[in-house]
Amino acid sequence: MNWQDKLSDTRKGLRNLNGAIPDTARAFGALGKSVKEGGALDYKTKEFIALGMSIAVRCEPCISLHTEALIKAGAARDEFSDVLAMAVQMGGGPSMMYAAKALECYDELTA
Repeated sequence: MNWQDKLSDTRKGLRNLNGAIPDTARAFGALGKSVKEGGALDYKTKEFIALGMSIAVRCEPCISLHTEALIKAGAARDEFSDVLAMAVQMGGGPSMMYAAKALECYDELTA
């Protein structure tokens, strides 16, 4: 399965979950909006943090969503790669494997 398909499947699963727990989904969405707007860090920096955490906790759907958000925010491949290096440094071998997945996702979604 390619990363576009994974993104589509992730969104489909989230729509299904949102329908089952609409109040919780709205509250979670509001939390996401509030932490991404304003504050000392810009949106792209916050998404870079989310990407690093996605790698550290080994969440492929999170990697795809935050990679897509970073591409839309104008993240360059070298910036993206710096975050991958930090995630590897903090998470060791398992983060190295998920950093490889994140770079594969970036490359596919920008092709």
